[in-house]
Amino acid sequence: MKLKRAIIYDFDGVVCDSVNVKTEAFAEMYKPYGDHIVRQVVNYHLLNGGVSRLEKFKYFHDKFLGIEIDQAKVHQMAEQFASLVMHKVIISEFIPGSFEFIKSRSENYLQFICTGTPESEILEILRQRNLSSFFNGIYGSPEKKAGIIKRIASEFNLSSEEMIFFGDSMTDYDAALEMGVDFLGIINEHTVFPNGTKLIENFQNKKLSFILPNF
Repeated sequence: MKLKRAIIYDFDGVVCDSVNVKTEAFAEMYKPYGDHIVRQVVNYHLLNGGVSRLEKFKYFHDKFLGIEIDQAKVHQMAEQFASLVMHKVIISEFIPGSFEFIKSRSENYLQFICTGTPESEILEILRQRNLSSFFNGIYGSPEKKAGIIKRIASEFNLSSEEMIFFGDSMTDYDAALEMGVDFLGIINEHTVFPNGTKLIENFQNKKLSFILPNF
């Protein structure tokens, strides 16, 4: 790996252990449609962690329920979802070592959040968790992740080789691959990354000191 100048992080399952909070919220919202639909919704969510909830609601209704919903309904559901999860995400535990790693690298690297969570919401979550000051940019949906990476590169004059992306889903992996950015996957029980993907269990992994030294 070439020496890096910038670190990009997904949020849920990478910085904080908040994936299950959102899984439970999706399950609750689709419970009226029956257990079979709930299982389909949960499985899709877990396999597509980086996709925005707006896209997920449209997909769930179209593919699983055979119902087409308009943007007004999508945004209504998104507001309901946010009310279910916001506080729980704010108080969720950090992925082991993530806070210490992010804080320690903030002086020597440019750092960014790139998440499928709505941008206004992730800004508030980071503000309430006192994390905002560690990041040079905080980006969320509706912009797609590859577009966010391209924007970061342009705004901060970074080449693809100078960036590295920490993610926990194939959405993250695919965005990094599309933009030619090195990827480090956070191991979890839901995502099977392609053979050869560089993986870590959490931010206490000693390999990180070699990949991203703290000068």
